[in-house]
Amino acid sequence: MAGMQFQMRGKDPRGVTRYRPMAEINVTPFVDVMLVLLIVFMVTAPLLQTGVPVDLPKAEAPQLQHDSTPLTISLDQTGAIFIEDTEIALNELVPRLTAIAETRDLLETRIYVRGARQLNYGRVMEVMSAVNGAGFTKVALVADRPE
Repeated sequence: MAGMQFQMRGKDPRGVTRYRPMAEINVTPFVDVMLVLLIVFMVTAPLLQTGVPVDLPKAEAPQLQHDSTPLTISLDQTGAIFIEDTEIALNELVPRLTAIAETRDLLETRIYVRGARQLNYGRVMEVMSAVNGAGFTKVALVADRPE
């Protein structure tokens, strides 16, 4: 009788221990990895935003459909000029844009100009005319949608 109970516990008739495959999935490592990825994305998502805070004017124009990332020129309330997050002077704007556009097609490079609402309109036009005079044809103004 004791032999029968012993066989039922995992030994075959020859006395060799049989191993059964485990039918349960351990999801703890999967959950750990997913939580680390969630934290990484939560930390990096705010950093992907444009870094210069600009109070944009409101406009009801439809959004443009595009397939490549444009260059962004921002003008803050004081009139300082930024390419992406880097502050530059007006006389350095065209050479810097030309250097950036060397890797792209000059006529296909899209440039967005973000000007603060309180900024003088002449300063925005001064920047846009310098960019347009350098040969960039796809220059657009950025505005917020009204609520």
